[in-house]
Amino acid sequence: MTTADELRAMLSKAQRYIVSAEVLCTQGDFDSALSRLYYAMFYCAEALLMAEGQAYSSHKAVIAAYGQRFVKTGRLPIETHQWLREAFDKRQIGDYDFIPTLGEADAVDLADKAQRFAALVIDFLTRQGHLS
Repeated sequence: MTTADELRAMLSKAQRYIVSAEVLCTQGDFDSALSRLYYAMFYCAEALLMAEGQAYSSHKAVIAAYGQRFVKTGRLPIETHQWLREAFDKRQIGDYDFIPTLGEADAVDLADKAQRFAALVIDFLTRQGHLS
């Protein structure tokens, strides 16, 4: 499997997770939807880092490296790092808190951000010649 094949597989999984989140929202399972949306964004961030030969062993390291390599360098918009951190925080709440505090509005907002994040990453990787 080539790097391009791996990148496409990661991005395909990210897009499937965005669709899964929509299904979960229709069933009122907002915690699970937020988790899927975070992972969609996380896989996109990992794909960017992989395209540059980088790999990290923790979620926080991936988020930090994304900020350092793509946002601080001006290659991707600053708000995308904020979206990724927000998604991580909401996933933590949804996965580990037993009393629901996040709802439909959170899921709808994060779904929009995840879709925009994925589109930006796909466009970036295509422009950089990593995807055809």
